[in-house]
Amino acid sequence: YQALLTHGFVVDGSGHKMSKSKGNVIAPQEVMDQLGADILRLWVAATDYSGELSISREILKRVVESYRRIRNTLRFLLANLADFDPVGNRLPVDEWLEIDRYALVMMHDLQREMTPSELGVKDPALPGHYGNYEFHLVAQKLQTFCSEDLGGFYLDILKDRLYTAPADSRARRSAQNALFHITHSLTRLLAPILSFTAQEVWEVLNGGEQSVFEQTWYEFRLPQDAEALRARWGKLRALRSDVLKRLEELRIGGKIGSSLAGEVELFAKGENRAFLDSFDDDLRFVFITSGARIADGSPPEDAAATVLPDVKVRVSASAHQKCGRCWHYRADVGANRQHPALCE
Repeated sequence: YQALLTHGFVVDGSGHKMSKSKGNVIAPQEVMDQLGADILRLWVAATDYSGELSISREILKRVVESYRRIRNTLRFLLANLADFDPVGNRLPVDEWLEIDRYALVMMHDLQREMTPSELGVKDPALPGHYGNYEFHLVAQKLQTFCSEDLGGFYLDILKDRLYTAPADSRARRSAQNALFHITHSLTRLLAPILSFTAQEVWEVLNGGEQSVFEQTWYEFRLPQDAEALRARWGKLRALRSDVLKRLEELRIGGKIGSSLAGEVELFAKGENRAFLDSFDDDLRFVFITSGARIADGSPPEDAAATVLPDVKVRVSASAHQKCGRCWHYRADVGANRQHPALCE
């Protein structure tokens, strides 16, 4: 062999050696019978084997929760690709909506951390987490990506467009194009760890043809503005965190139910004013509010500071009615007499 990888001793949740007399033994077969092999595989991958490996019922419960977050993400991706034809509905990446292009860049950057393979070229100087046998970092970053980058950000913003835009519209197809590439990359990255789950996803995604284990890492075609997207959206996501905190305060105070019942005013000047203006109507979708506008004049006293210099935010409950279909609170609800509960 060319290399030897060793791991620490397996102990219980208190750090004690397992023995039948103590009754603290957890049998791998028992875990597989009760929870499935992928839960056991995820525990192995998520544990830093350079020291002792702790396992207990409580630890396995946390692993189950992590697995559910990943599986629910995969279910969402597959459900929203159900009517997508990768040939007939394909759009060139530079024609996608901006946030969809950014999501693809996020997925690409994660894959680059895991493996150096890109367009068939491997850099031995950058083996990635898989190449360095850093499986706990692979598991950790995949979980974070599913729960925060996808679930807590991109997919959360995307729901309105996927569910309410016309089925064959450019807006919806743009989103599906991004989801298709993200699902292909994510499934391959998960396959060495969550082997059975990845194969299930692959069969749904590709109509049962071949196996995920016959594939190589995904080959990306990034948009031309990839570098600019990283900078722009990284900055906007930092601001979004501040806005969401303010909306949460409004919700806790009982003034709104969901964030869609709220509206956002941003007070900005100089460079950051131009930055925010460039997003136009996309801001309300990013904040998942019914309204988001760049206000003129000096910020009022109740406007809160944000992570961006010269930018302050004020949130309030919307004064408009809720649309029965898109759930946004809009001034044009009822404007069409044939559909009094809907907005335009």
